[in-house]
Amino acid sequence: MSENKMLEDIVREVLRSMAGAPQSAAVKASAPAQPATLCPDRDYPLASKRPELLKTPTGKTLDEITLEKVMNGEVSSDDVRITPQTLRLQAEIADGVGRYQFANNLRRAAELVAIPDARVLEIYNAMRPYRSSKQELLAIAEEMEVKYNAKINAAFVREAAEVYERRNRLRAD
Repeated sequence: MSENKMLEDIVREVLRSMAGAPQSAAVKASAPAQPATLCPDRDYPLASKRPELLKTPTGKTLDEITLEKVMNGEVSSDDVRITPQTLRLQAEIADGVGRYQFANNLRRAAELVAIPDARVLEIYNAMRPYRSSKQELLAIAEEMEVKYNAKINAAFVREAAEVYERRNRLRAD
């Protein structure tokens, strides 16, 4: 039993640490939408100082995720996925300590959570040099923006299409 408790404590600590974890048009698009409400000194790490802000995609709190519940099947893989809200909160903390690029990366990740994993991989492969035409990349950007509301990522795909065109990295038909 003490081994289970130790393992449960390790899982809990990993989850807590995960919660603690010239500009282009796309970088400008990822600026925070509202003023910061979190203070890094007061609120970081979120898992220990502001756990009430953190929920799983299924609405569970961190305290509801235990090894016993995992073993009993009461906690699924969806319960340990990060949410867009948690990523945005982490971005706010990163902004608060001057880690703006990291904060922008977290905001992009928050958008990507809504896109199915298989589609993200398809987009990744389409973004490799010589794999797509400019029109195909622009269609991906449109899909990301309209279907998934991933405006920051859509801006990056559009920027990539322009850069690939300038550098002759588009697929030749």
